[in-house]
Amino acid sequence: MPDASLSLLILVIVLAVGFGVVNGFNDAANAIAAAIGTRSLSPRSALIIAAIFNFVGAATGTAVAHTIGKGILVPEAITYTTLIAALASIIVWGTVATWMGLPISIHHGFIAGLAAAGMAVVGFDAVVWHIMQRILAAVVIAPSLGFIGGFAVMVGLYWWFRNSAPDRIRRSFSRLQVLSTALMAYSHGKNDGQMPIGVITMGLVIYYGDPTVWDRLSLFNPDLWWVIVISALAISSGMAMGGRKVIKTVGMRMTTLRPIHGFTTHVAAAAVIETASQLGIPVSTTHCVTASVMGVGSTRRFSAVRWGIAGNIIAAWVLTFPICGALGYGFTRLLQTIM
Repeated sequence: MPDASLSLLILVIVLAVGFGVVNGFNDAANAIAAAIGTRSLSPRSALIIAAIFNFVGAATGTAVAHTIGKGILVPEAITYTTLIAALASIIVWGTVATWMGLPISIHHGFIAGLAAAGMAVVGFDAVVWHIMQRILAAVVIAPSLGFIGGFAVMVGLYWWFRNSAPDRIRRSFSRLQVLSTALMAYSHGKNDGQMPIGVITMGLVIYYGDPTVWDRLSLFNPDLWWVIVISALAISSGMAMGGRKVIKTVGMRMTTLRPIHGFTTHVAAAAVIETASQLGIPVSTTHCVTASVMGVGSTRRFSAVRWGIAGNIIAAWVLTFPICGALGYGFTRLLQTIM
């Protein structure tokens, strides 16, 4: 059986919770940015709604957790060393990016760190490349669909309500943003919320030497329910603790949003994320939401989007892969010398 030290398992669980918190104050902040930016919801109300529906999303499916835990690396590359290195890499980069107000893909940062950590242990063949190809394809496809969806839905709503009074539109969509925020938070939990669940389950599989743990992973399993609960709580806690700079960047600085724009952003992004979740494909809430904001903003006029800020965000998306890959590889080499 692989290294089954209880202390290392506990360390993996602690780091996975930290991972969830970082996810909360960066990635999950995107789920509520539009509602706060349009002032349809107060930060407190948005956080409460998001916390509840993130939990519901995380508890209603494990397809993405299975992809993260079983699909990225070959079994012999899944060790405490690779898990700890990957978790450390995304916690470091996610914290730095959040401090800078840059929305990044926590999901893809962890995947990059995990893949590089696996290669540091067993070489290039550590990665299950056909799964990785699907994930990398989604890096381009998901935000593209978010942009197109945001643009198309916004144009359709403009046409549908072309004869309606602006005040009536504002009041109606302010109310509807309660529902769209809940939908956005649910989809986030269904996809991004699965990551800590997948990581902790990987640790348990290593500890017990029992791959059937994956088959028993459920909120209703008396032995494993806590994996889902503490993962969901970690993300909710992260949302409550931080993310203000990210919320400001996405919800206020990138373009001017009104309630109808915030509603459209949520619906378009959530549709892409939910579809990916059903297919077990990890996608970035950050990518989908920010791309949708760009699409919605572009319907007014191309210059309505502050493309300099958008460019900084896209640069952070791209840099996340090499930065987390380098950190994951470096941390693995370091751990190999001390463990």
